[in-house]
Amino acid sequence: MSDVPNSGEPNSDGPITVPDLTVFNPAPVGVALLRGPEHILVYTNDTYRHLFGTRQYGVPIRQLFTDLKQQQILDLLDVVYETGAPVVIGPESPMTLRDEHGVVRDRWFSISLSCSARQTSRGDPEGSGEHGVLVVVVDVTGEVTAKEVAREQAEQRRRTLLRYQSLVAVSVQMVWVADRDGRVLQLSSGWHRVTGMPEEKLLGWGWLDSAHPRDRAGLAKAWRRVVRTEPDSFEHRYRIRRRDGTYRHCSLRVVPIREHGDVTEWVGACADIEDQWLRERRQDLLGQASIAVSGPNRPEPALEAVGRVLVPEPADACGIYLLPEGVRPQAAGPLMTRHVATVTAPPLPSFPSGGELRGTPPGSLFDEVVRRGRTALRRAGPDGFAEADIPPGAAAWARAGGIREVALLPVVVLGEIRAVVALYAADREPFSAEEISLVEEVLDRTAPAFGRLLELRRTRRVALALQESLLGAPPEVPGLDIVARYASSAAANEVGGDWYDSFVTPDGATALIIGDVSGHDLQASVTMSKMRNMLRGIIVDRRMPPGDVLRRLDRATSLLGPEEGTVTCVYARIEETAGGGRQLSYSVAGHPPPLLVTADGRARFLEDAQDLLLGGLKPHGLLRASVTEPLEPGSTVLLYTDGLVEQPAEDLDQGLERLRRRAAGLARAPLSTFCDELLQEACTVSGDDIALLAARLPLTTG
Repeated sequence: MSDVPNSGEPNSDGPITVPDLTVFNPAPVGVALLRGPEHILVYTNDTYRHLFGTRQYGVPIRQLFTDLKQQQILDLLDVVYETGAPVVIGPESPMTLRDEHGVVRDRWFSISLSCSARQTSRGDPEGSGEHGVLVVVVDVTGEVTAKEVAREQAEQRRRTLLRYQSLVAVSVQMVWVADRDGRVLQLSSGWHRVTGMPEEKLLGWGWLDSAHPRDRAGLAKAWRRVVRTEPDSFEHRYRIRRRDGTYRHCSLRVVPIREHGDVTEWVGACADIEDQWLRERRQDLLGQASIAVSGPNRPEPALEAVGRVLVPEPADACGIYLLPEGVRPQAAGPLMTRHVATVTAPPLPSFPSGGELRGTPPGSLFDEVVRRGRTALRRAGPDGFAEADIPPGAAAWARAGGIREVALLPVVVLGEIRAVVALYAADREPFSAEEISLVEEVLDRTAPAFGRLLELRRTRRVALALQESLLGAPPEVPGLDIVARYASSAAANEVGGDWYDSFVTPDGATALIIGDVSGHDLQASVTMSKMRNMLRGIIVDRRMPPGDVLRRLDRATSLLGPEEGTVTCVYARIEETAGGGRQLSYSVAGHPPPLLVTADGRARFLEDAQDLLLGGLKPHGLLRASVTEPLEPGSTVLLYTDGLVEQPAEDLDQGLERLRRRAAGLARAPLSTFCDELLQEACTVSGDDIALLAARLPLTTG
């Protein structure tokens, strides 16, 4: 027995007499001694401290090893202490705890727990102390890890063998074995049975010759890369030539055979997947076509996008031809069509840009397709295509590109042929019935979207015509310069309800009006027309303050119905005063306020006459505000719609302040320049219609 002094290590208050363990200090295994039922740590050797770091003496082991994830191991100390029977903990599973560097990680240990002799304090009689538990720990992490690596490698080899066995099981029709350099040494009889090629021509690299000419280079490149990089598996799809000269899609699957980690052979199996490929291609083409027509907002780009989906498969090129609205094939005279675009795949030469209107003579293939509404195919003769067998303007390009076949397909929208799609084949097999049927399905699927674009174009044309008929030039008023500007929405299919109007009233005042109807369609334009005409009628009918005029318009608007949408408006009058000057009387119905800019560059918004928008929201009988503002010589009054000040993700106040500063800086610019500069800056960021109306007084009253 010996006393265990402090020796520079933390321990309990007094020295404990323990068996002489100094012999274990240099031992290559970890040794620790615990005392009493609480398993107080009283001794550790150097190896133990190296494994688990310094743990404080005189503290129960459970408090020292709170970082141990597997706390149930500590319960075995109670068993050993109470029964005296030794316990061995094997390295079947890892222990997770902090190492000597303070890092928590998994390690494997072989641990022996045994009962120790009694431990007495100095001066206590012999045999009166408490016994404890002796812990001996061996770190076997390295051995376990090495075995695990070996096990994983064996498992990997087993999985590889299973993959190989499964691969052969599902692809027994055509199998080959190649050496480590990728040259085929043996092959099954299925290769000759399917391809018709003799075995001797398939050996080595000859099996690559069974691939389609367009797929051969890619297959060879991919196979050489596999031989060089040695992956665990390889799959490649390509077209294989069959005995009858046709081609079908197949899937080649290859796995390596390894010995001691080195590839000794390759085993490949080829399976026919033509039906699967056709299903996948159909779904892919239909999906791509649906996406293609969902983006453009005009029929020409939508048709061209569909053409890009069809090139390079199933066609080498695709031409798009649009028929003018209402076109019908006549018994005599050419059928007019407009070439939209022709999408080509390399190495075909590019097609001249579309856009021109051309005529196709009666009896031509193009005329026949439109007249009968059915797909037609034509193969080139020894001298190429006759002019009547090719779409208008395509003969020279077809000769230069070596086009051998053309298929013309009508695009039917609401029972009317509105376009023709031309498929071209150069160095490929003739179009199959399945390919033509697939393209017809693509066109049928996209026809409704194409029809909507045509209808939007027709609607936009009508709306623009209505809008242009209403947005005329401002009147010429002596002593007053008036300029109006209008910019349509950047969205090509949107026609909004912004409008302006200006005229001289029967009492000699100059009316300035600007308004906005919600929406961007034909209905908005129609509502705008109604509002303009009603407001004109009310103003001309009698002389009233602007607020009273808008109150009468409010009542009339409530009769139009809720489908008309919301309407905002500013009505202003520039009129002479008794002293020879001029003043502005105005009223605002839910619209951005007018801007007044003086000749010396002071600019402010006229916000004293703000009121609710039109449409019956204001109770009947309540007056609308009218405000009169004196106008200095050289002043500019600007009326505008919200597109001039609104920007995405920006507060409206920021846009108003930007307009105020910009207009102030243009106070002395000619009024046309003033308007153009404001409009140009706003059009670069606004996605809305913009209308503005500006009136300027001369600098002198004489």
